[in-house]
Amino acid sequence: MDPILLGKGITDNIPVHLLPRFGNRHGLIAGATGTGKTVTLMTLAENFSRIGVPVFMADAKGDVAGLALPGQINEKLAARAAQIGVDGYSAAGNPTIFWDLYGQQGHPVRTTVSEMGPTLLARILELNDTQAGVLDIVFKLADDRGLLLLDLDDLRALLNLVAEERKTVSTEYGLVSAPSIGAIQRALLRLQADGGEQFFGEPALALADLMRVDHQGRGMISILAADQLILKPRLYSTFLLWLLSELFETLPEVGDLEKPKLVFFFDEAHLLFDDAPAALQQRIEQVVRLIRSKGVGIYFCSQLPDDVPDNVLGQLGNRVQHALRAFTPRDQKAVRAAAETFVPNPKLDVRATLTAMGTGIALVSTLQDKGVPAPVQETMIAPPRCRMGAITEAERAQVRAASPVGAQYDTAINRESAEEILAARAQQLAAQANAPEASDGEGGLGQSIREFMFGNGRRQGVVESVAKQTTRNVGAQIGRNIGGTIGESVMGKTGKKFGAQIGNQIVRGILGGIFGRR
Repeated sequence: MDPILLGKGITDNIPVHLLPRFGNRHGLIAGATGTGKTVTLMTLAENFSRIGVPVFMADAKGDVAGLALPGQINEKLAARAAQIGVDGYSAAGNPTIFWDLYGQQGHPVRTTVSEMGPTLLARILELNDTQAGVLDIVFKLADDRGLLLLDLDDLRALLNLVAEERKTVSTEYGLVSAPSIGAIQRALLRLQADGGEQFFGEPALALADLMRVDHQGRGMISILAADQLILKPRLYSTFLLWLLSELFETLPEVGDLEKPKLVFFFDEAHLLFDDAPAALQQRIEQVVRLIRSKGVGIYFCSQLPDDVPDNVLGQLGNRVQHALRAFTPRDQKAVRAAAETFVPNPKLDVRATLTAMGTGIALVSTLQDKGVPAPVQETMIAPPRCRMGAITEAERAQVRAASPVGAQYDTAINRESAEEILAARAQQLAAQANAPEASDGEGGLGQSIREFMFGNGRRQGVVESVAKQTTRNVGAQIGRNIGGTIGESVMGKTGKKFGAQIGNQIVRGILGGIFGRR
């Protein structure tokens, strides 16, 4: 695999390369505003794409989108390319897919609430530890009851269920307070107002669509529109961290390859670590440390190298450091720290060079044979072949229309999940509760009359009572007549009265056994 030409060393006048087999050893691109970091990002991205490596990167300012279109080669760029030794330098665009969490400047990026998980969701919602614990209970309850959490409507439905069954849930899972539930619901309203609700739903992003190559074997460059997203730093950083975690948990172990399977550029990297709790920072360190063996390279881009914690900075083998401005005590400290992290070059005063470099010049140190860092070189960065600047809305729409994934993601899907299931159950319970009342309402007077006339199973009605009484009276009269006749024939007039009484008792006993007694 041919090495990626980053530029040419000014001091030693030698080419500076990045070896593709060490592209998964991660990297750092740092420098003050206006020193050329974005152009370096674009040069790296299009060179990875040319060797068949898919790239994912965020476009925080709107100018990275120029990767999709060929640039305009002027005399200055042509001379720079010739001086560096770029072979066959000409204008060329790159295979690009635009994405956008809000679905405006690219295909919508979605994931489900379940896939995001309670830890990262609590960070987006800015919950405290107690409220985050309640969110853990909500997710556990959904799992135990087989309820899918796909979008924020599902999460709201589960919160309402927990509020209704708070005593039972507190007994089984742990204390759940009404104020904590209310705080989570208010946080969901804030997230909805920020437009974050569109991020949750289906179809969810398939990681395979970030790892595509085109018919020419070039890696697709996925560009996330982040000019609006960057204004919501928690949502921005949590989304990218979720994406890294999904890659880490999904991709198989592959070891060291001749080139990475995916390269991930994280612009404005300090947002990932600002105010991050210790557990979350530990998770980031774990992902950065171990995702290398899954063939993924992560490149952090920020203004100062100390924006990245030391335990993560130590994992970044490839360094591109643009100029720093030593205007403040923190800047001066950052210059000293940056100078000390490079492998020394006897021909170069790193600390003095850091504050004196112009735009498009950087200190570069990459891993060479056997993974050993090369001595730092003051390097003239090679120019990209694509457009170095923003694109128009019409050009963006044209690129988006030719996208291979538009039909899959542009239309949202809303399948049955927790919100629909709980709503159906509530309607069913309401119908059952209202069924007896509806019956009384339909025939209240008629029902009372029917019960009075014919009974209701617990008591007999007038018709039944009259029928029984009439039958008994008729039967008793027949019994007296028959008994009296038999008694008179046997015992004369004295026996007639006695026989009538016996006949009456016999018939009443028989009828009582038939109709029953109260």
